[in-house]
Amino acid sequence: MRILGIESSCDETACAVVEDGRKILSNVVNSQIEEHKIYGGVVPEIASRMHTEAIGAVCREALDKAGLTLDDIDALAVTYAPGLIGALLVGVNFAKSLGFAANKPLIPVHHIRGHIAANYLSFPQLAPPFICLVVSGGHTNIVEVLSYTDFKILARTRDDAAGEAFDKVARSLGFPYPGGIYIDKAAKLGREDAFRLPHPKVEGSPYDFSFSGLKTFVLNTVNHAKQKGQELNANDLAASFQKTVCDMLVSRLMQLTAQKGYRDVVVAGGVSANSGLREKLQSETKRLSLNLYIPPLSLCGDNAAMIASQGYYEYLAGNLADLSLNGCSSLPIEQSYICAQC
Repeated sequence: MRILGIESSCDETACAVVEDGRKILSNVVNSQIEEHKIYGGVVPEIASRMHTEAIGAVCREALDKAGLTLDDIDALAVTYAPGLIGALLVGVNFAKSLGFAANKPLIPVHHIRGHIAANYLSFPQLAPPFICLVVSGGHTNIVEVLSYTDFKILARTRDDAAGEAFDKVARSLGFPYPGGIYIDKAAKLGREDAFRLPHPKVEGSPYDFSFSGLKTFVLNTVNHAKQKGQELNANDLAASFQKTVCDMLVSRLMQLTAQKGYRDVVVAGGVSANSGLREKLQSETKRLSLNLYIPPLSLCGDNAAMIASQGYYEYLAGNLADLSLNGCSSLPIEQSYICAQC
């Protein structure tokens, strides 16, 4: 079964063709990073307009690279939640129009489910159940993946997502957007024990995350140094910050993995590209004799191949949509479209 995936939840316009949920036939991503860089972050209105301008050409390129026409496609899968509502609506309405014109089934896909599915494209042997750390600019969750379409959140952030904290700390250190990449590069040049940073905890919820206090501590450290005219080693602070975030993420993930008795540990989302996080996960899973699955860098960020992959399993589960499909800026991963209240 060949599915055309469409992704436009933030600042990447993406289309891809995937066969049977596992084989990538094409995967095209049009990034808007350079346009948003001058503002230090994503501007929703600009993102929506750029999606509108690019999505037709990106879709055509995905079909051309797969060597297919729309007639060869069996269904369309589109990200409908969560994300920037204006950006989502571009992809949703494009998919609805294309599906109506070509008489193709329409599959609504939750963006975070898609990130998890990126691992299905990389590891043919991987199948639920397993435990997954989803860590990105907008989300930080530990998810129990009970089946391809059945999910349970075991832990979540109570404030900032890890990726959001990376970007805000990077900005305070003078690094450009997207900041996570530059924090990672700087950390390789710094001493991770140079600063003692807090490890915030959520009272009554030992596995949940809180990154707001850690972010504020780093911002205050930078501001105090500026006020006193002191020179701050940005590489050292970046290394210490990255280590602290990675320690928080991995320690809770390992604790829940042991508690639930899983042997397969899966990681997904844009922050899974961070080299410090990957190294710590590899070290800990090796020490505990666990199986670790992390997608290649090309599938860590937003892309449409992951949406097409998850779309295949949603289709098998009967989770289809009609032309009333709408975009949802926020929706729990546990909620399937058939019971969604957007």
